[in-house]
Amino acid sequence: MEWGSISSIVMGALVGIGLSVALRRRKKTGLQKRQEFYQHLKESGVEGSLLEKGSDQEKIGLSRFSGQRSEGLIKLKAGNIDLINIISVTSQYGTSYFLDYLVKSPNITGNRVLKKTRSVRKKNQLFGGKVTAIEWRGDESLAQSLNFDYNLKDRLLQSDAKNFGGNIWIFPEPEHGYIRIRTIYSLPSPEIFKAIDIIAKHLKSW
Repeated sequence: MEWGSISSIVMGALVGIGLSVALRRRKKTGLQKRQEFYQHLKESGVEGSLLEKGSDQEKIGLSRFSGQRSEGLIKLKAGNIDLINIISVTSQYGTSYFLDYLVKSPNITGNRVLKKTRSVRKKNQLFGGKVTAIEWRGDESLAQSLNFDYNLKDRLLQSDAKNFGGNIWIFPEPEHGYIRIRTIYSLPSPEIFKAIDIIAKHLKSW
């Protein structure tokens, strides 16, 4: 057997071992992340409840081959956000976590197709500068509505100043009747949580 073939087999085995270890860690850490997030909401005065595993909403936006998994859902009792799905994404390099804020919106099942939309953070310097503006790009109608909401922009800028530091993605899921608002996993400040709720309000009235 040639050295190149041996190297390929060894590398494949190492990747497989790394992925197996990462998956075992994910199971434990994922439950901790969900509990941590739920406790943070309670301490922030946001009422909600943990849903049992196996709900159909856990599958929204995920596929078998994406490497993504739901670590559990939190159902909110008030506001414009219906559910929060804690998402883990695992590769041989480790596991990353995201939040999918789910907004029920039957309007997206009609003829008008909502396009993916995202926030873009603009800085006053190319490298290491301060974020001075937030712009929305994607669906023309939705982006225009979000761009003209200056209360939303102010809250996002305040959140960025407090190291939220992430973009926000909006994904329509018409087959489920929901829209996903995805962010990196972080324990949201009152400003960012209110900003997400404002976005959810725009989506419900879209």
